[in-house]
Amino acid sequence: MNKQWMEFAESIKNLYGKDFIALHEPTFNEKEIDYVTDCVQTGWVSSVGSYVTRFEEDLAKFVGVKRAVAVVNGTAALHIALKIVGVRADDEVLMPSLTFIATANAVSYLQAIPHFVDVNEETLGVDPFKLEQYLGEIAELRQGELYNKQTNRRIKALLPMHTFGHPCMLDELVALCDKYKLELVEDAAESLGSYYNGKHTGTFGKVSAMSFNGNKVITTGGGGVILTNDEELANYAKHLTTTAKVPHCWEFVHDEIGYNYRMPNINAALGCAQLEKISQFIEQKRDLTRFYENLVVNIAGIRLFKEPIHTKSNYWLQVILLDEQNNRNEVLNFLNEQGVMSRPIWTPLHELEMYKECPKMNLAITEQLKQTVINIPSTPVKVSKEKI
Repeated sequence: MNKQWMEFAESIKNLYGKDFIALHEPTFNEKEIDYVTDCVQTGWVSSVGSYVTRFEEDLAKFVGVKRAVAVVNGTAALHIALKIVGVRADDEVLMPSLTFIATANAVSYLQAIPHFVDVNEETLGVDPFKLEQYLGEIAELRQGELYNKQTNRRIKALLPMHTFGHPCMLDELVALCDKYKLELVEDAAESLGSYYNGKHTGTFGKVSAMSFNGNKVITTGGGGVILTNDEELANYAKHLTTTAKVPHCWEFVHDEIGYNYRMPNINAALGCAQLEKISQFIEQKRDLTRFYENLVVNIAGIRLFKEPIHTKSNYWLQVILLDEQNNRNEVLNFLNEQGVMSRPIWTPLHELEMYKECPKMNLAITEQLKQTVINIPSTPVKVSKEKI
């Protein structure tokens, strides 16, 4: 690697003041310690406690929805979100191949089938124009529901994912779902604090899911949430994720198969403290973007991915894109050897053994991005004005 790449790695290490820079780490201070200590001292550490309710209410207010239902992780949130909008066994769910495997796994938990669609280069998310053309060729409406003419299966939902926090083209996707009678379920796992035309992601579909894993913008250790403006769906989600137990003073009566997906109070306490600082985290991430933008101009054949038009992104993970002058694996090897943790984008799901036989459209952009996208360190950090 040349001198410019060496300077790139050294600049990142100097910014963070470390010899090894992780891709994304949580940021804690005394407030997290205080809230978690309160749980320990009072004994309210498990699935019941005031911090769960507080976290749900604070999060719903921040995002701008009526209800938030906290659960054990983002995959569980996706699973229940899909279930409550009516996805059943043998249904197909349209989703990008270029996403973390949890998106497809949640579909599979319902014995439904992922149907992989392509993304565009402007958002890294589902391409609504290519998808509309594709559906016009392979699908048809029958009595108000969409069916795949090739498999004769119902296509029930569209599950777009806001890649690395960058919002999809949501207006176009909403219109597409209206036209083809699809449920829009947003995989907003990575996009807390991201907005499309001034409206928070996760609020465009009937229901959506977010994640609070340790590497997300804010963390509850593990954790996820189901977001909706539909009170009836929220109540059903809460019921299903608390083992479908019918309220009673002492009896254990369950009225259907439920799931033990409750977020523990101690995790919610961590989330409450983190949510109080989310504006600071996002401001620092956006400053970090400007820092990287100044760095990449010195290296031939790479560019920094910037938020799409009409959006404000949380820049959860910073993205550089390589051209043919730079070999992806050589860049990854060099940066990691220098102590700057870097990762490729996920292996497209249609290439994984368990999903190879799933239906799919032409995935040319997905396969191109697989070879060109690299994530670089993205932990919020204070950047001095002279560096941006």
